Amino acid sequence: MPLLGQTPERGRQDQTDVLRVFTELVQTDVMVFDKQGHFIDGLKKEDFELRIDGQPKPIDFFERVTAGSGTEESQLAAARGSSNRAKNNNDTAAPVPLDRGRPIFFYVDDLHLDLGSLNAAKKLISDFVENQMGQNDEVAITSASGQIGFLQQLTDNKTVLREALKRLKFRPYSVRDMDRPPMTEYQALQIERLDRDTTDYFIEQLMAQIPNISRDSAEIQVRGRASSMLQQADAVTIATLAGLDGLVRSANKLSGRKLVFLISGGFFLGIEGSATDRIQRLTSVAARNGVVIYSIDARGLVATLADAGSETAFDVSGRLQRSGMGELAASQDALNALARDTGGKTVFNTNALGTGLNKALKETSAYYLLAWKPEGEKQHANKFHRIEVKVIGRPQLDVQVRRGFFDVEPEPIAAKASKPKEPEPNKTVESELQKKLAGTFPEHAIPISLNLSYLNTPDKGWLLTTMMEMPSAFLTFETVDGKQLAAVEVAGTFYNDRGQVGGSFNKTVPFQAQGDNVSGLGSVRYSTRLFLKPGLYQVRVGARDPKSGRIGSAHEWIEIPNMTAGQLGLSSLQIGVRPPTETTSTPETSQPIANSIELNAGHRFERDSNLRFALFVYNAAIAPPPDSKPDIAMQLQMVRDGQPVVTTALKKISTDNLTDFSRISYAGEVPLKGLPAGRYLLRVTFIDRISKQSASQETRFEIE
Repeated sequence: MPLLGQTPERGRQDQTDVLRVFTELVQTDVMVFDKQGHFIDGLKKEDFELRIDGQPKPIDFFERVTAGSGTEESQLAAARGSSNRAKNNNDTAAPVPLDRGRPIFFYVDDLHLDLGSLNAAKKLISDFVENQMGQNDEVAITSASGQIGFLQQLTDNKTVLREALKRLKFRPYSVRDMDRPPMTEYQALQIERLDRDTTDYFIEQLMAQIPNISRDSAEIQVRGRASSMLQQADAVTIATLAGLDGLVRSANKLSGRKLVFLISGGFFLGIEGSATDRIQRLTSVAARNGVVIYSIDARGLVATLADAGSETAFDVSGRLQRSGMGELAASQDALNALARDTGGKTVFNTNALGTGLNKALKETSAYYLLAWKPEGEKQHANKFHRIEVKVIGRPQLDVQVRRGFFDVEPEPIAAKASKPKEPEPNKTVESELQKKLAGTFPEHAIPISLNLSYLNTPDKGWLLTTMMEMPSAFLTFETVDGKQLAAVEVAGTFYNDRGQVGGSFNKTVPFQAQGDNVSGLGSVRYSTRLFLKPGLYQVRVGARDPKSGRIGSAHEWIEIPNMTAGQLGLSSLQIGVRPPTETTSTPETSQPIANSIELNAGHRFERDSNLRFALFVYNAAIAPPPDSKPDIAMQLQMVRDGQPVVTTALKKISTDNLTDFSRISYAGEVPLKGLPAGRYLLRVTFIDRISKQSASQETRFEIE
């Protein structure tokens, strides 16, 4: 499964999961519903009974949690008894974000999807991305085959998600051989399960083809044929489960509860104990990493799995039909177990897949957090603990809870045999930083704000500016020649949408303390520039403080447009505050952007400040004489939680005193006074009333 990545985690901390075994407390999430599927709110600790391996356990911590809220992370830390963990490690906690949103993963089992089911899966995901994805949600689209490649990343960028969906292509799945009569995978499984109807049918057919063969020899050949087919199928099933296992394990650095939608066409687990073991190991890892799986059967409402286009065995006796009655249910067993054992549900036997997805999103939006003290006995790698939770005196309620976990995290599915480890060479600082930079998710020991902006230059095309900002409190300043300096190693890599490197930097930068840096209240910045062709790129930057060993990184996607002649275009949207030297409010200006705005890489603003934005407008059409000027109007909108909170009237922008209408600089200002703290989306739209074209840009920011 290709490497997963992520957009900047705004304050999410590592190792804050929903069920993890510490020496302090063990915790799990619980959802309670009535018969109509409504979440039961208002329950208290004394309403619950907890049993571990059948034995009653006192509940030492209890709280109701809203998924994706700004308080979820602190509630999880409190349940582990580790709220002061950072302080005890002499570490500085990163700021907790507001309106955090939820991480949602779509795992498409394209190894077990027919063409119709794949199209249904793509439509389901597309509808979610376009119409239901929350303003602060982050989504990843991954696949069992890995065909999505580098775009298999957690992001809030809808362009990346749309491109990821485009890469999902049909991969034919068939487990068959060339013998006659044709044998299906389920029939092979029935033969392995010693089903006499199926076994006798194929024995008799083989004896009819080979008159002198004995029944015992025919049975050996039939069983060998079935075993060979199941080995083929098992290899594909392991690939599906291994990919899902890798995804679940990668989620351990994301705080809060994570929701995974497993979309499949169903598969068989076989009869070997290893199949059950794989499911148990996967669900245990999901419990440790706070992952809830909802399984969706993309085949929808089907009466039988027989494909009209596939050759089937002819059986006038009806034995194959009789033994095949459980085929559909058997193909859903693994999906059901993965959902049930992780505290999720299934969406089976319905063509209304979107309804099932919506219900899952709604019912997982809140949960109860229970924690208890673990046993003092020594942990065992093969010790699996069963969890049971019920609401006392209310047996009619549906309690969704994880089924259990291992003491020690099990080995990954399909892990290769380990080789003796060779002594590792002494790592350089650069190699360690680069390793973290290429990791699945960003590191936050040093919180890094990343700001990407592009503009079109007349001679060289698109210029991308990368600015990273770090709080000085996370850096070590020392006195050198009478100056307070922090030598910080910074690195960055620029990838295209195929994961190919288009540029990089790696250097040590001395930052001198200025003003608030000395007291630890300020921040330091590093910027670099690179010319790029139009396309979709991901920028990853990182920093390491060699004195403390802290490392931080950030990832961000950006799409540089392919602007053609005569097409209205925009540079990226820059936001910040009014420069200190400018004392009067200037809501609109055509002065150079560099002089009209003090950039804020973190996009965080105080509640009573004035947010200023700036950008360039390209290729504005010119009115015919005698006016001979552009006619451009602008509208601004601020959105929170998907709802507009500020919308300005359409306003014509001034082009007086301009000589170059092909690139018009524009800066505006909007007061934030009166708006509540939280995350917002700023969207500006420009309309060319001469060419009848429009263009928009948007960016996110926070009011603290």
